[in-house]
Amino acid sequence: MEDTFEQLSLLVNFGLPLLVLLIAYFIGSAIERRHFHKIMAREEALHGFPVVSFDTMPEDWNASSATMVTGSIVISLDYFKRVIAGLRGLVGGRIKTYEPLLERARREALLRMSESAREQGYDAVFNVRLETSRLANASREGKGTAGVEMLAFGTAVKLANRLG
Repeated sequence: MEDTFEQLSLLVNFGLPLLVLLIAYFIGSAIERRHFHKIMAREEALHGFPVVSFDTMPEDWNASSATMVTGSIVISLDYFKRVIAGLRGLVGGRIKTYEPLLERARREALLRMSESAREQGYDAVFNVRLETSRLANASREGKGTAGVEMLAFGTAVKLANRLG
């Protein structure tokens, strides 16, 4: 009877938290996949809208007006990715678990910037730049990272000789 109680206690103490972590991992993965699908659909809708990193406007673009446009996103770092990155930090090397997070942030920031330009009636964006900043986790006295902000900005132009 006492052995059964100890086994049940071990199962509850270790099995239940592990089950919760596994469920959270799969839910997080599903959310990430869904976000990637939405990003791809929005990118397809913006296909043909010029967004370039040239620091000077191409000569054949005859701009009638210009303004700065931005797009930003803050993405929280997943607990699992933080743990795996911490382990990877012990031995060094590439932290593969962060790559999808940063790719989503980069693509989302560029999309928000491009959508903002299009909504304001602009025809293209040049001189596009990306900036990242780490958001410190205040509960740990500024140590560690709570999330990442990705900012995309560029110069949106209305073209007198409209592209098309």
